[in-house]
Amino acid sequence: MRKKRVLILSEGFGSGHTQAGYALAAGMKRMNPNIQTKVIELGSFLNPTVAPWILSAYRLTIHTNPGLVGLLYRKQHDKPLSKLTTMALHRIFYHHTAEVIEHLKPDLIVSTHPIPTNIISRLKSAGLDVPLYTIITDYDAHASWINAQVDRFLVSTDSVRNLLLNRGVYARNIQVTGIPVHPDFWSTEDKTSVRRTLKIKDMPTVFIMGGGWGLVSNNQLIQQLLRWKEQVQLVFCLGSNQKLLDKMRHDPKFQHGNIVLMGHTSEISKWMDASDLLITKPGGMTCTEALAKGLPMLFCESLPGQEEMNREYFVNRGYGEALQNENILEDWLRKLARGEKIRIERGFQPSHFDYPGRDGYNPSRCASEVVKLLDYSEQQASILSTHGIPVGI
Repeated sequence: MRKKRVLILSEGFGSGHTQAGYALAAGMKRMNPNIQTKVIELGSFLNPTVAPWILSAYRLTIHTNPGLVGLLYRKQHDKPLSKLTTMALHRIFYHHTAEVIEHLKPDLIVSTHPIPTNIISRLKSAGLDVPLYTIITDYDAHASWINAQVDRFLVSTDSVRNLLLNRGVYARNIQVTGIPVHPDFWSTEDKTSVRRTLKIKDMPTVFIMGGGWGLVSNNQLIQQLLRWKEQVQLVFCLGSNQKLLDKMRHDPKFQHGNIVLMGHTSEISKWMDASDLLITKPGGMTCTEALAKGLPMLFCESLPGQEEMNREYFVNRGYGEALQNENILEDWLRKLARGEKIRIERGFQPSHFDYPGRDGYNPSRCASEVVKLLDYSEQQASILSTHGIPVGI
């Protein structure tokens, strides 16, 4: 019997979308080793020459004119991609998508970005008979995610579910699963033990993340943190921003035994386990990973648009706080220096946070539900075929 094949499509506009795809793939393999998964950033795969230029322009716009990004997000928030836009994208960048699908022959396609969702939806309108699931990777739902050809929307919270319902999506096509995180985040390690593994000091630790592109460069914030370097261990993760990382490594004020500087790492799970506090941009994936670890968050440099919505969501539920002034960070650092252990609870009550279920957020749930839906679709197809009804899985 052929193994089930799941094709997971994303795009490289920010690291969270593709990260969610790999997290789902790893989770599904953990649940059922007989499932084959493949994660593709569709635009980069089909246009390896053009795509890097587009992504570089996007990064530059975010860095130099974030207000424009926010303006466009809000202006288009309730407007799905038009058929004309989808057709143009397909003809210019995605015209070989059908060939990729024909070659890979997936039993299920999962999209973690609006563009692949709309491209595959266009192919489904033209006769493609493969189920399409869309995972919305933020705590808001821009209308560009929505397409009538999507068989199932997997969303972070009841709030996002309600947004989709208000935009005409049928309730039966929406499932609240939470955002998928890698199996590494499904459990936690002892702080002292993991600090020993990472070869850092066993003392109050603050983890400062700049997102996948290392955008944390707030000099005022950094100067405030450095004033506490004798009492609090500071771990700076700059992602792929090698230029800033090199600059900090050559700066004498960062050359201290309680300061750790790093670039991209595949061990974010361990660093979160080792930390008492996370300072970060409010990306959907990072927030969810910290939530799974029970790690309190302070939010800086929120990009207008979905990051603002993510920040609002977590702040309103008490799992993070916005760094609106120096006093907020000062209070947190003082508590850590005194040895006060502050931790958010994974088993929170639904009244405080609207993930479904009595036990609160279950970081393995999204992968588990996709595996169940895949098995259910196969059983359903088998039943229908026995009655002479032709149907895909």
